[in-house]
Amino acid sequence: MDYDHSIVEQKWQKIWYGAKINEARIKDKTKPKFFIHFAYPGISGYLHIGHMRGFTYSDVIARYKAMHGYNVIFPAGFHASGLPSVSLAKRVERRDPKMLTYLKDNGCPDDIIQKLSDPQFAVDFFSRVYVEDYWKRFGFFIDYSRQMTTISPGYNKFIQWQFRKINEAHLLTQKEHYAPFCPNCGPVAVDTSETDISRGGTAEVQEFTILKFKMQLDGMEYVLPAATLRPETVFGVTNMWLNPDLEYTRAKVDGEQWLLSAQAAKKLEYQGKKVEALGAINGKELEGKEAEAPLTGRKVPILAGPFVDPDVATGVVMSVPAHAPYDWIALHDLGMPVEPIVIINIEGYKIPAEEICKSMGVANQHDAEKLELATEEIYKKEFHTGVLNERCGAYAGRRVNEIKDDVRKELVEKGLGGVMREFSEPVVCRCGSPIFIKQIPDQWFIKYSDAELTEKSKAWASQMNIFPKEYYDEMPRVLDWFGDRACIRKGAWLGTEFPFKDGWIVEPISDSTLYPAYYTLAHLVNEGLLAPQEMTEEFFDYAFLGKGGAPADANRKALWDKAKEEFDYWYPVDINLGGKEHKTVHFPVFVMNHVAVLPPKRWPKGIFVHWWVTQEGGEKMSKSKGGAEPIPGAVGKYGADALRLYYVHIGSPFIDIEWDPEAAFRYRNRIEKIWRLVEKVAAAPEGAPAQIDRWLTSALNRRLIAVEEAMKEYDLRRMANEAVFALVDDIEWFFERGGTNRTVMREAVGALIRLIAPITPHLAEECYALLGGNGFVSQAQYPSVAKEEISESAEAAEELIRKVIADVSEILKVTELKPKRLILYPSPEWKRKVQGHIAEPQARLSAPKEHAAPEAHAAEKGKSADVGETIKWAMAQPDLRQFAKEIPKFATKLVTDIKKMGDEGIAKLALTASIDEPAALKDAAPTMARKFECTVDVFSAGDNQAYDPQGKARNAAPGRPAIYVE
Repeated sequence: MDYDHSIVEQKWQKIWYGAKINEARIKDKTKPKFFIHFAYPGISGYLHIGHMRGFTYSDVIARYKAMHGYNVIFPAGFHASGLPSVSLAKRVERRDPKMLTYLKDNGCPDDIIQKLSDPQFAVDFFSRVYVEDYWKRFGFFIDYSRQMTTISPGYNKFIQWQFRKINEAHLLTQKEHYAPFCPNCGPVAVDTSETDISRGGTAEVQEFTILKFKMQLDGMEYVLPAATLRPETVFGVTNMWLNPDLEYTRAKVDGEQWLLSAQAAKKLEYQGKKVEALGAINGKELEGKEAEAPLTGRKVPILAGPFVDPDVATGVVMSVPAHAPYDWIALHDLGMPVEPIVIINIEGYKIPAEEICKSMGVANQHDAEKLELATEEIYKKEFHTGVLNERCGAYAGRRVNEIKDDVRKELVEKGLGGVMREFSEPVVCRCGSPIFIKQIPDQWFIKYSDAELTEKSKAWASQMNIFPKEYYDEMPRVLDWFGDRACIRKGAWLGTEFPFKDGWIVEPISDSTLYPAYYTLAHLVNEGLLAPQEMTEEFFDYAFLGKGGAPADANRKALWDKAKEEFDYWYPVDINLGGKEHKTVHFPVFVMNHVAVLPPKRWPKGIFVHWWVTQEGGEKMSKSKGGAEPIPGAVGKYGADALRLYYVHIGSPFIDIEWDPEAAFRYRNRIEKIWRLVEKVAAAPEGAPAQIDRWLTSALNRRLIAVEEAMKEYDLRRMANEAVFALVDDIEWFFERGGTNRTVMREAVGALIRLIAPITPHLAEECYALLGGNGFVSQAQYPSVAKEEISESAEAAEELIRKVIADVSEILKVTELKPKRLILYPSPEWKRKVQGHIAEPQARLSAPKEHAAPEAHAAEKGKSADVGETIKWAMAQPDLRQFAKEIPKFATKLVTDIKKMGDEGIAKLALTASIDEPAALKDAAPTMARKFECTVDVFSAGDNQAYDPQGKARNAAPGRPAIYVE
C-alpha cells in the first residue's frame, strides 16, 4: 500500500501519548537514568521550521538512550519571563499591521488574535501551540506531565529560593550599572538569544571618551563634545566635523553649555547627566567657526560634514586625518587645505591614513568597505606598535597601548572630558523602540567574576561532555571572560519578584540557569499534589540539598520525600542542548549557577550546542524577518519523519544548514522507499541460503559498529547515514544479488527498523507492526553488535563482485558495446597462493606495535617481503613448481608494490588472496547476467574448455579478474 505519512504519524502519536510511554517515572531505582532537555523557547509568537532542529536532536538522543535501557526523562517548558509576550500583546493591542499579518499568516483565528492583547493569555495560548502543533506533531517523547512556564507561582518560589542560596554564597552584590533600557518597556536584555529585542543581539557596550572642545557663540562659552574611542589622538586634531543639515541642541549639561545632537542629549540624560534643553542651532551656522582642543589648546576650524550621523555618539566629530582614514579621505574629497598632524610613529608609514588609503585604492568617502579595512589595519598597527611622538607632551615616547586610559583619566580629572556609553550597533526593542543605555545607581548583580566560582566552574567544565569539541575548548575562556551580570529589572516584565528588593523582577537570563531541577518535581505541581505555598525555603533545602528534615505530618512528609526521591534519582542533567546563540551566556551561567548552589554530585554532565537553520544566503532564519516556513504546513507537506531525518542528516549539528525544501522532499522519498522495502520483506517467501547471506549479516554488524562509534560523540549525521542510507543500500544489494533467505533478510530489516526508530519513529513503529513486532519499537532494545558474525572474507568477495561490475560497466561505456556474452577469468590459484604467502605475514607486521617507535615500525614492515625466499618456498610446493618461470616476475612486482603501500593496502592485499574467486564470480554470474542482459561465463585457470580468444586469462591476478566482452 502507499505510505501516507499524515495517517501514520497521527496514528502513532495518538497511541504513544494515550499509553503515556513518554512519561518518565521511577519504577526501578537500579535502572540507570538519562536526563536530557533543550533550552526552553521564549514565548514571543509562533515558531518556525528552523527552531525544530535542536528539538529534534534532543528527541533522537532521548529515544536512542531509552532503547539502550536507560530510564529517560525528557522534559520541556516555556521561558515566559521578560518582555517577549508583553511586547507581542502590546503590538496586538495597538493593532500593529505587521503583527496582525504575521499572526494571520500563521493561521491564528480572529477571536484568538483579539485575546492576545493579554500577555498571560499569549503565554498560555502559545504554550499550547508549541505542544500540540509542534512537539507532538513531530512525535517528541517529551514528558508533557512535567511542562512548566517560568511565570507560574511554583516556579517563582523556586527562583526566589535559588537567589537566597546565591546570596548565602555571597555571590550577590550591588553597584552602579549601565543597562539597556527601552523607553516603553523598561530594562531589556541584549544578547545573542534576542529574547527581549528584535535587532542588535551581538551589540557590545563601548565606552567613548568625550573631549570638550570649547568655542565662543553669542558671547558665551560652549562645549562641543566630541566622542571618540581613541582619546590619545586629541594631539593630532586638525578640525571638527558638524552636520550642516542637522539641528543641534543647545543644552545645559551638568551646568555647562553644550552643543550636541538631540539624540545624544537624550542618551546622556539616561546615563545620569543633568540635561536641560535651551534651544537649537543649525549646524550650518557653526561652519567656519573655531574651537579650542583640550590638552593642546590648539584652535581648529569647524567644517561641514554631511556624513556625521546624529545617532552615533554625540553627533560631533573631531578630525584626525593623519591617523583616521575616514577623516583624510573626507578632507581630500572636499579639497580642504588642512595639513595632517602626525602624532604616532609606526614603522613603514609617514602619514599613516593617507598612505593606507592610497595603497588600498580608496577612491572617496563612499568606498565604505575599503575605508573600514583601512581603519582596522591602521588602528591595529598603531595600538600594538605605535609610539607617541614629541607633539604629545608628557606622553611622548610611550606606546599607544600603554597610555589610552591615562589620557582619558587626565581629561576627566581636569574637567576636559567625560565618558559616554554607546552600543556598537543599533539595538531595537521588540516593541519597535530604540534601546538606550541607562544608569542604575544601585543595581543587583550575580558575582560571576568571583575567582573561586570561576575556577570551580572551569575545573568542572573540563570533566563535562561538551559537544562540539571546539566549544569544550572554548568554555574555559568564556568562563574567564564572564563578568558580573545584572540580575533584576523594573518595568512591565513577567517573571519572579526579586526577594531582596520589592517591585523588581529577576531578569530572563538569571531565572533560566538552574531550571532543570524544577522539572524533577513539576509533575507533582501539575497534578495538584504540590501546592506553591508548600514550596518554602525549607522544602527546597530538603528536596534539592538534603538539608533539614521533612514535616511531622505524614502526608506532607510523604510529599517532601517524593520530591526528594525524584530529584535524587534524576539529577544531574546529562545533556543540556541548545543553539549556538547560547554559547556565551546561557551555557556558562547554567554551569556556574549549578556550581554555586548545588553539591558537586548534582553538577551537569553535558552540553550539546547545535548551529542554526538559515535562510537562503546564510542569514539566520527569523520569524521577524519573514520567509520562515510555518511548522504545521511543513509537517503536512513533507511529513514529520522526513523533517526529522532532514535535520539529522543534511549536515553536521555543528554547522549552519540552509533550509532546502527540495532536500526535504528527497527525505520524504527516502521514508517511502524504506516502507516499500519493508513491505517487500514482509511479503517475501522463504528462500534458499546463499553466499550473500553471510555478507549481509556481516555488513549489518559493520553498520552497528559504525553507529555505536558515531553515537559516542553524538555524531547524529553519521548515525543516520549508516542506518537510513548505508544499511538500506546493503539490503537492496542483497536483493540485487538474488538473496532470498527470509530469516536473514528479516534479521537485517528488523535491525534496520530499530536503528531508525530514534530518527524516524513513526515509520519505524509502522514497519515494526507490519513485521509482527510486540509492543512498541520505541521501547524495544536497540540492535547490539555480534562481532563474531563479521566475515572479512565474505565482505572481500562481495567487494570483488562490485568491482568487477563497475569495471564491466566502464568497458561498456567506453566501447559503447551491447554485450552478448561476458567472460570472466579469475586469478590462477598459484598467484593467489604466492600473494597470500607474501602479503599475510606483511599484514600481521603492518599493525604498529604498542609503544614501538614509528621508525622501528617502518623498518619492520617489509623485512619479510623477500623475493628469493618466496621463490625458494614456491619450489618446495609440488603444485607450484610448474610455474617456476612466472613466479619470480609476479613475486618481484608484488614485493615492490608492498613496499610502497600503507597498512590498509597491505591488509587488503592479504584479504584478497584469501578469496575463492571462481566460486564468488560464479555465484554472482546471475546478478551480472540480469544487469548486463547477456550470458555470463566464468572460466577458471587451467580449464581446458575455457574460451579465451584474446588470451586475457594470463593477465588475471588476485582481486583483478580478466574480462572479455563480445
